[in-house]
Amino acid sequence: MSRASAPDLKLVTSAVTLTDDLAFSAAKAVMAAAVAASKLAGRGDEKAADQAAVDALRNALNAMPIQGHIVIGEGERDEAPMLYCGEFVGSGEGPEIDIALDPLEGTTLTAKAMANAIAVMAFAPRGGLLHAPDTYMDKLAIGPGFEDDVIDLDASIADNVHAVAKAKGEKVHDIGVCVLDRPRHAPIIDDLRKIGARIHLISDGDVCGVINTTNPDTGIDIYVGQGGAPEGVLAAAALKCVGGQFQGRLVFRNDDERRRADKVGITDLARRYTLNDLVTTDAIFVATGVTSGSMLQGVRTMAGACHTHTLIMNSATKNVTDLRMRSPCA
Repeated sequence: MSRASAPDLKLVTSAVTLTDDLAFSAAKAVMAAAVAASKLAGRGDEKAADQAAVDALRNALNAMPIQGHIVIGEGERDEAPMLYCGEFVGSGEGPEIDIALDPLEGTTLTAKAMANAIAVMAFAPRGGLLHAPDTYMDKLAIGPGFEDDVIDLDASIADNVHAVAKAKGEKVHDIGVCVLDRPRHAPIIDDLRKIGARIHLISDGDVCGVINTTNPDTGIDIYVGQGGAPEGVLAAAALKCVGGQFQGRLVFRNDDERRRADKVGITDLARRYTLNDLVTTDAIFVATGVTSGSMLQGVRTMAGACHTHTLIMNSATKNVTDLRMRSPCA
């Protein structure tokens, strides 16, 4: 259990300043999780890799001078081995911070030593992150550089691709669209094939998929599809830092999932969320590669040193840092 005491959760926001020093401290915690998980890469044990990342991240967070409240985590309160929603972390002193995290996005990718596994976390002042229920969310995202309202969640994917192509001054077949390779996305994939867009299918990791829209080198302009709602908040925090666009709508498959929404205070089940609905304040976003992928290099061990590659974004200071570090291996 963490050492931080529970603050007044009725507080909507606080006057927290998200400094670059705080962002770097968050990055060091995420790096610790990535290094711990990387030691189990390719060993076929998803649970062990995830637990290693959880333990390392919890220990690092508890050493930070913050009053941290996890609003997007890995489970409910009775799942104590995980970093659960509602857990308080940090020393109990310092700024009041809402935290969204996934200590290891891509447990299967890590277990199989496949590309694009990351450790990821977002910080915002208390009340700054939507407490998304553990349900699915329909998502549509693009990176920075576009005028407002270029994309529309209620339009067809074909219309959205045409809109982005027009905004970029490019042809439809030059537009890259990232989609999770799932049976539920077959209609989206079929529509993309018909218009000739370039499809980037991924097996896991839709936070990483959304982040790819922020970097032209990935060739991905649009992310579309249905994935976890908590991951939607994490991805929105990244886009908040660089000026991207995100729209989402919660998807409920049964009454239990509707009860989860009610539990976190969501009553409008059909609401369309924008990026600023999901992340209402400034935010810090940090991701470290566990295995090498399209944007981040994985952890490498050479001559007794761990080499990490971390992306640090801070919307408050407008700083984006591509950090490569070499540190002694534990």
